[in-house]
Amino acid sequence: MKHMNTYIAILRGINVSGARPLPMNELKALFEGLKCGNIRTYIQSGNVVFEGGKVDPLAFAGKVESAIKKKYDYDVPVQVRTLDEMKAVVQDNPYLKHKGIELDKLHVTFLAEAPNKAEAEKIAGTTFTNDSFALHGREVYVHCPGGYGKSKLNNNWFESNLKVSATTRNWRTVNELVRIGEEG
Repeated sequence: MKHMNTYIAILRGINVSGARPLPMNELKALFEGLKCGNIRTYIQSGNVVFEGGKVDPLAFAGKVESAIKKKYDYDVPVQVRTLDEMKAVVQDNPYLKHKGIELDKLHVTFLAEAPNKAEAEKIAGTTFTNDSFALHGREVYVHCPGGYGKSKLNNNWFESNLKVSATTRNWRTVNELVRIGEEG
């Protein structure tokens, strides 16, 4: 039997009802159709933990996007990370070293690819009110003391400034996805 690897897919802008509905049971079936195993979804906003052979996360994200476009006729940006990459995201959060950080004010914006250096340098050190971020490769750690919903440091801001697709999860969700992945 070949070794199975654990991956985490994060979809942007889907929910159970609303503009782009995609029920989790249908999302699970879509991943089954892509030959994934041990598929688990977390909350209703497009978080999928699954197993598969060795896949290229960027290419696989493209397959998921194409499958959704074909079946539902809408564009849904998808990010895929290996379980090890997600564990590193949790371990590398620079805000965890700061005193007085409230964990419920932390978020991670996942980028489709690392932005080019020029784009990254243009936004380095940008803050809005008390909101700040730290860019690490394909992830942006975001701290929003006033709440993410009010922050200008959202997906659209990062996408327009870094010229890459982005989707964000709160810190609790990122940790929960790692826990689900480790449970197998």
